[in-house]
Amino acid sequence: MNGQRADAAGGSATSRLTRGTAGGPATDRPRPGARLRRAGRGVSRLAARVPAPWGFVLAVFVGSKVVLSLVGVIALSAWDGVPGAPPADEAMMRAQQHAVSPYRWISLWFAWDSFLYDHLARLPLDRPWPDVGFPLLYPFLARSVGPLLGGHTAWALLLVSNLALVFQLYYAHQLGARLLGGGDAAGTAGAEAGGDDPAAGRRFVRYLLLLPTAFLFQAALTESLFLCLALAAFWYAERRRWLLVGIVGYFLALSRSVGFLVVVPLALVLLRQHGYRLDPRTLGRYLRLGWPLLLVPGGWLTFMAFCRWQAGDWFAYQHAQKRGWGITLQDPLWVAWHGLAGGTGADALRVWFAVAVLVIAVVGLRRAELPYLVYTVIVVLVPLSMGPPVYKSLLRYLVVAFPVALVLARWARRASLDTWLTAALAVLQGALFVVWLTYWTHFII
Repeated sequence: MNGQRADAAGGSATSRLTRGTAGGPATDRPRPGARLRRAGRGVSRLAARVPAPWGFVLAVFVGSKVVLSLVGVIALSAWDGVPGAPPADEAMMRAQQHAVSPYRWISLWFAWDSFLYDHLARLPLDRPWPDVGFPLLYPFLARSVGPLLGGHTAWALLLVSNLALVFQLYYAHQLGARLLGGGDAAGTAGAEAGGDDPAAGRRFVRYLLLLPTAFLFQAALTESLFLCLALAAFWYAERRRWLLVGIVGYFLALSRSVGFLVVVPLALVLLRQHGYRLDPRTLGRYLRLGWPLLLVPGGWLTFMAFCRWQAGDWFAYQHAQKRGWGITLQDPLWVAWHGLAGGTGADALRVWFAVAVLVIAVVGLRRAELPYLVYTVIVVLVPLSMGPPVYKSLLRYLVVAFPVALVLARWARRASLDTWLTAALAVLQGALFVVWLTYWTHFII
């Protein structure tokens, strides 16, 4: 009897579910379109709970990660069938990548300096360091995160870079909304004046990720960490939170050798906020408000002290750079001219990228944005002062010149120009990404 009742109930349920085929529409079986609509409403409700602009930031981060990883895996798979790729004398890089992970969508994000940073993250601190050619912050963060990943410091490097990228996009959104919306860059009270423009902030984020070598933000390299800290420092400076500027700037100087020079454009933000006045009363105000800026060069002095502790030499970093890569301080204008007139075609192309960055900044930045022009000049000319060895890494160094994306976002307010500019930059970045993946070309190191 129980089996008969179960069969009857099952038959009754089956007849209800299939009623639509003979006697009318089914009421118990949800249509595919209804299921999709319900799922869409659920995603929308979940997204609505994420505070702005984090929903946009996370969506852009995940989308760019998926697209670039997919393109990277396809490109590398295509090269597998090409005879002699990579050349035998360049096969070590492929072996190092495979040692990090057998999955290409992970291992492709490790190249060149990634393995040196991994080495530094694993060096013991109870004996003198043989290598002090890189600033401390990035490998030390990986050293701290590594135990959470089972001691896998290479994965910790990648995690640090990608977390930094997420916060980089957040600060880019906030800073872009203020500067492009007519906030403090015009000397007003910024957010209090109601000048922020979230749409402009989103556009700035998009163009920041469309810069020619912006794929490097997702790699196990220092670019995303440096730019995250630089954007955060400028954001807090625009909001006149100078103690936070000093703290962030301290770590900025520990992340990259050019970091301590960012104190100059940050100080210009302070001067601009007071009309660049130099009377005694205003000078006292500068000292009272801007003293935390002293923490920025303090970060680099901390690294020099570490060099003294570990290598017995305050300038061990400089000596390691000269010994390992032939880097010596030179006239950046001469280096640029040498690349254009006396170098290879590849060197000239790299230097033309640097020239384009400077031209866009000079033409597109407004008078009130002088600090951002000075920042751009610093991050372009300081690498060039390293001499001709910089050519192979120049495109990598240029990616932190974020004011270029600020200018492009301002120019792209017209929808037609925005579409064409987005498409052109996406194609250019895709081509350079594939070139970077073919690391044996040595075009982007």
